[in-house]
Amino acid sequence: MKSNRRIWPIHGGLNLPPHKSDSTAQAIVQAPVPPELVLPLHQHIGEEAKPCVEVGAHVRRGQLLAKVTSYVAAPVHASSSGRVSAIEDRPIPHPSGLRARCIVIETDGLDESVPGTGLGDFTAIDPVLLRAELRRQGLVGLGGAAFPSAVKLNRLPHHQVRTLILNGAECEPHISCDDMVMRERAEDIITGARIMMYMLAAEECLVAIETDKPEAIEAIDTAIARAQDSRLELVPVPTVYPEGGEKQLIQVLTGREVPADHLSADVGVVCHNVATAAQVKRTIIDGDALTSRIVTVTGGGVAKPRNLDVRLGTPISWLIAQCGGYTDKAERLIMGGPMMGFTLDDDSAPIVKASNCILVAAHDEVHAGGDAMPCIRCGECARACPVKLLPQQLYWFSCADDHDELQSHHLFDCIECGCCAYVCPSRIPLVQFYRASKSRIWQQEQERERAERARERFEERERRLSEQKLARKQRLARRRAALHEKGNGNKVQEAVERARKRRAAMRDEEPPE
Repeated sequence: MKSNRRIWPIHGGLNLPPHKSDSTAQAIVQAPVPPELVLPLHQHIGEEAKPCVEVGAHVRRGQLLAKVTSYVAAPVHASSSGRVSAIEDRPIPHPSGLRARCIVIETDGLDESVPGTGLGDFTAIDPVLLRAELRRQGLVGLGGAAFPSAVKLNRLPHHQVRTLILNGAECEPHISCDDMVMRERAEDIITGARIMMYMLAAEECLVAIETDKPEAIEAIDTAIARAQDSRLELVPVPTVYPEGGEKQLIQVLTGREVPADHLSADVGVVCHNVATAAQVKRTIIDGDALTSRIVTVTGGGVAKPRNLDVRLGTPISWLIAQCGGYTDKAERLIMGGPMMGFTLDDDSAPIVKASNCILVAAHDEVHAGGDAMPCIRCGECARACPVKLLPQQLYWFSCADDHDELQSHHLFDCIECGCCAYVCPSRIPLVQFYRASKSRIWQQEQERERAERARERFEERERRLSEQKLARKQRLARRRAALHEKGNGNKVQEAVERARKRRAAMRDEEPPE
C-alpha cells in the first residue's frame, strides 16, 4: 500500500528533463534472436568466468558456458541455442574501448532451452540454498552495477538487516527500463521482494518509485494489495537526480547516512533494483538463468525508441536495426544515460548484464562540451554535489596529482553522477579528472601491494633459509653429542689419527725424482 512515510531531502542534486515519453509509449517488445551472440566472460563485478565449453559444441539456452570459483563472481549462460563458433577477443561495451575474451554462438533459429527446475515454495528452503541457486544461475544486479546478487543477499552474522529497499527511482534522463518492468511485471517484482526478504530476514520492504511514474505506482500498489503482506510498502519519492543512488535513496527513505567506507547493511538496510527482484522470482520460482534483460533503446538518433526484452550477447547494431535503425540526427552512442553512461566507439559490442540503456543521442540530448575555461570559483559544483564533497578542491588536487589531499578530501566517496560538471559554467569535465585520479591512485595502491607482497616473500625466504641452516647445525650438534655419549668420541679421533699417519707414510715411501 502507498505510504505516508516521512521523506528526507538529499543535498544538492538536479531537476533534469526526463526524455522518457518516447520509449514508454508502447509495451515491452521481445527482440528477435540475432544470427550471432557474443557473450563476454566478464559481465559483472568480480573475477572473470572461465569457459567450460569448447568451440564446435552445441548449446541450448540456459546452458552453462563459463563457470566461476571465487566468491564475488557470476557464471555465464547461453542466451539461445546454437553452435559455439569461437572463443576469442571481441569488442565489449566498456569505457576503455578495449576488446576482451568472449564466447561466440552461431544461433540455429530453434531457441531450444534446458529444462527449468524451479524450487517451488521458497519458505520451505534454506536461504543458503536459495543464494546458491541465484549464484548458479548467474544473477547480478540489473540496475547497472552488475554486482553478484547472491553476495549482496548474504546475511552476515554482524549485520542485522531490518529494511529491504527496492529501487524504482529511475532518475537519470532517457532510461525507462525499470519503469516498464514495474508497469508490466509488478507481480514478479513483489514475489521477488518476498523471496529477498526471506533470505535477509528483513522486517520490511520499501518500494521507492518517483512521483512522475504514475503507471508504475498504480501497478506496484495493486500487486502489493494482492500479496496481502503488511511488510510491503510503496513509497513515492520526489523526482531528483541522482536520488536513485543507493546511499542517496537510503537517506531519503530512512534518514540514515551510510558512512564512508561502509556498506548499507552496516546501517541495517540492503538495496536492490526492481528488475533484479523480478529476475529473482524467475530464477527461484521458474528456474530460469539470467539470459536476457529489458533494455531501453532511445534518443533522437534512433528511428523507433522503445524498451525491448533482449538476449544477452545481442550486438548493439542488430538491436538498433530492430528499432528502425539510425536517423540522420545520430551523433553519439552511449551505454547508460547522458549523465553516468559512457560513449561506445563500436556498435558491434554486445548487450551485457549491465546494459540498461542504449542511448543514440542527438546533438541537443547530451551535455554541451566545448573547450574548458578556467574555474571562476562560483561554488555551483559544491551546491549540486549530492555527497557534500568539494568538487573545486578535488579538481585542483587532481590537476596537481596530489593523491594524499585527494584522499583526505574523500575522492572515493564521489559517485561520478556528473552533477558538478553539468552545472559548471566553465564547462570543466570534472568527473573525467576524478576518474583519472582514481585510476592513478588504484594503480599506485596495486604497485604498493605488489611491492609489499614481494618484500614479504623475500623476508619469508630469508627466514626459511635461516631456520634450515639452524636446523642443520642443531642436527650435527646432536649427532656429535650422541657419539660422545656412546664413548665413541676417542675411537673417531684414533681413526682420524691413523688415517693421518698412513698418508704421511705413503709420502715417505715415494721415490725421489
